[in-house]
Amino acid sequence: MDFSEWPKIELHLHLDCSLGFAVVNEFEPGITTADFQHRFTAPLKCQNLSDFLSRVEDSIQLLQTERALTAATLDLLAQLQSDNVIYAEIRFAPLLHTQQGLAAAEVVEIVSDALEKGINQTGVQAGLILCTLRNYSAGQSMETVQLVHRFRHRRVVGFDIAGDELAENPQIHEAAYAFARQHGIPCTAHAGEARGPESIWETLRYFQPQRIGHGVRCVEDPALVDYLVKNRIHLEVCPTSNVQTNVFATLADHTIDKLYRAGISLGINTDGRTMENVTLSEEYRRLHDCFGWGPGHFLRCNLDAVDAAFASEETKAGLREALFA
Repeated sequence: MDFSEWPKIELHLHLDCSLGFAVVNEFEPGITTADFQHRFTAPLKCQNLSDFLSRVEDSIQLLQTERALTAATLDLLAQLQSDNVIYAEIRFAPLLHTQQGLAAAEVVEIVSDALEKGINQTGVQAGLILCTLRNYSAGQSMETVQLVHRFRHRRVVGFDIAGDELAENPQIHEAAYAFARQHGIPCTAHAGEARGPESIWETLRYFQPQRIGHGVRCVEDPALVDYLVKNRIHLEVCPTSNVQTNVFATLADHTIDKLYRAGISLGINTDGRTMENVTLSEEYRRLHDCFGWGPGHFLRCNLDAVDAAFASEETKAGLREALFA
């Protein structure tokens, strides 16, 4: 079964984990394919999430200038077009890209301008999610969510918290999420990846997001599964990434099929197209080969993702029509 021509929705996609070879070669001329894979693609199996996250540093170091941020954004839109992704939400932490003098607001403006250009060039519809990190201070989280509020007219659609779940107390970031609710900013949050159901419960309690990034360990607590179903909390599932970060030993051990059968709202995502070395079409193929998923499974996941997208109702109506075309 060829999934490359299927229209797809992707809601969990990190800009700094999706640098194409051509982009890196533009800034490091002569880089070999082997060196690119060693530095910008994570191993098929990392020790854990912390080990995986430690490998993003070269990508972050490259994305410190207007030229690099623009090139990476445009290249990612081209990747999405070639994968027949019709709508994507691309996330990044703007405070990570200020090491060479750019202000955080400048970073957001650069990426949003590049996204607008990429949308016009490719026809892929997209929005931006700004991330704080779990090891950030309360002030840094507040600065990030205020950037979301400031740039909502510039393709910025939501707020997220990423990073190592084992770092810091979630209460540190509670005020930033309260600010988001007060200003009607849609929110998601990474949880239930490095830690189990207790991480998801904490995240729901302190942050009250509409979506959870990953959340795949919720099946360890039936009461949590019931809560997610009842409250229509969408899970942004990234199967290959979850195996790579050693949440699961193999794809066959992944909980996605159980989550689907439990009636949880979920979508399929790559997390990062370079770090995970995967396209969304390949994610579909792997789920088809491993769990026997077919058109009905993928259509439901894409419709769930549309429902959960941080997009206008007009945009969602168009996406639903495209999925049934």
